[in-house]
Amino acid sequence: MRQRKLMNQINVVPYIDVMLVLLIIFMVTAPLVNPGSVDLPSVGKSSTPPPATLDVVIRADATLMLRERDKGGEERRVSDAELVAVLRERQAKNPEQPVMISADKDVRYEAVLKVMDELQRANIHRVGLAVKSSGR
Repeated sequence: MRQRKLMNQINVVPYIDVMLVLLIIFMVTAPLVNPGSVDLPSVGKSSTPPPATLDVVIRADATLMLRERDKGGEERRVSDAELVAVLRERQAKNPEQPVMISADKDVRYEAVLKVMDELQRANIHRVGLAVKSSGR
């Protein structure tokens, strides 16, 4: 009787067949599965409209202007103390009153930081910086 020679290699063909079948199953079923959607809560109309933004405009010569959009958007020149007083008064009436700092692009960064620092020390909240989009 002849002795059988031991085989020292693994036959991978059945594994490849199984993997190809699984790949085909996933490729067919993946487009059919809907991704999970988030059901966002809805609210009714707000009873009070959001307050108009107060704009602090810093000109190229470092003068401060205050633009109140709810009063027609006209600008008036203010000093540092007047600016803080007006903003404190407005935020005392409405704590959610937004303040926007708009500075000329030629203004030194130090002038903008000075105004931001004064507003922070006066405990003025909701302060933002206005930027112009580049349109890219």
